[in-house]
Amino acid sequence: MILLKRNLLIRSISAGVFLWIITMLWPLYGFMSHQKGWPHLPIGWMSFTADAPQQQVLGNPDYAKAGDLALAALVRHRKLINAPAITAAVAIDGEHVWAGAAGWADLQSRQPATVDTQFRIGSTSKALTGTALGRMMQADLIDLDQPLNSVLQPTPNPQWGQITPRQLASHMAGLPHYRDTKDIAGLYHFMSLQKHYDDVEDAVSLFDDTPLLSVPGESFSYSSLGTVLLSAFMQRASKVEYQQWVEHQVLGPLQMHATTMNGDGKQLATPYWRDEALEPGKLREWRKVDLSHRLAGGGFISTSSDLVRLGSGYFNPNYLRSDIVSQIWQPQRLTNGEINEQKYALGWRRGSYDIGGETTSTYHHGGVSRGGQSWLIVIPEFKAVIAVNANINTEEFWDFAKVYRQIASEFLANRKDLY
Repeated sequence: MILLKRNLLIRSISAGVFLWIITMLWPLYGFMSHQKGWPHLPIGWMSFTADAPQQQVLGNPDYAKAGDLALAALVRHRKLINAPAITAAVAIDGEHVWAGAAGWADLQSRQPATVDTQFRIGSTSKALTGTALGRMMQADLIDLDQPLNSVLQPTPNPQWGQITPRQLASHMAGLPHYRDTKDIAGLYHFMSLQKHYDDVEDAVSLFDDTPLLSVPGESFSYSSLGTVLLSAFMQRASKVEYQQWVEHQVLGPLQMHATTMNGDGKQLATPYWRDEALEPGKLREWRKVDLSHRLAGGGFISTSSDLVRLGSGYFNPNYLRSDIVSQIWQPQRLTNGEINEQKYALGWRRGSYDIGGETTSTYHHGGVSRGGQSWLIVIPEFKAVIAVNANINTEEFWDFAKVYRQIASEFLANRKDLY
């Protein structure tokens, strides 16, 4: 009897250990299979459908011709990159003039994509955080050059004491990106993506043992973890939860009602994954993930229409004063006096756009997430904003984002005809 009980106990313990190992390793398999490191299971693949529904909503009838041409470009581009769904939106002179959609929000249920379809926007979230930072600057609640150890006590990592919000917002603080963290527990979570974080300060614990890559201010090193730390700084400085500040200072005032922070919007397009080399023309749903740990730097869900509302806020002096806009869009300088290599400002990059042989400045951010890509660009000279989103990842980001040029050219040409 004693021997039987002992054998049963051993079997029970063995089964428990086996289940624990499977529970711990299964998310890692999911990560590796989506990195093309390990093969996917043979089930769950779906075929890309070239023919699909389309929709456009015209906010201003003066742009009807541009809208038709932009929708046609969007439909062609969807087929070119094999995206289940793609949407775009345009705002000009503060007016939301057009939105378009093509494809399927969900292939299995044949749910069409619409202009209200939500997508994971990845690092385009940084432009949203930069806007929230601007509102905090405008309210005199934060000093861009105040050291972290004067606000965040206890300081999570002794090396971080003299890091400033300016350095965090412009990726000049020396923090690593996800894969470069030396925190083993944090690295596991960045791969498994299963744990939820309600408090942005709790998410900092995932990388607080990681040493800096460089002295703060000396070099540029793109880091979403730096944006997460920035959100913790903002929370302490304002004495308002980061999520609450974003809701009350960005989403509410700009009427971005389809933008969410809980990771699962009601109209979220199913995120898809593909490997053209392994399964040409085939797609499968992305595994379930929780991106709350990277909210400020890559965890938001939004629509193309909401994103152009975000960009249009920069042309409304009642929302952001011109001096604040200038600070947010000013590319930051390293300690040697040189502008950082990506012309990165505070949550935005500065770029340029060529129209009619003339070059004008732009401010933009792109995002890549699990089964989602996003692009947001602002062209101040024309008070124009264009956003594009899709529920797939392309091998090269620009293969996805470049459609904005066709869309922009149609609407800017149309605008020129009106003025």
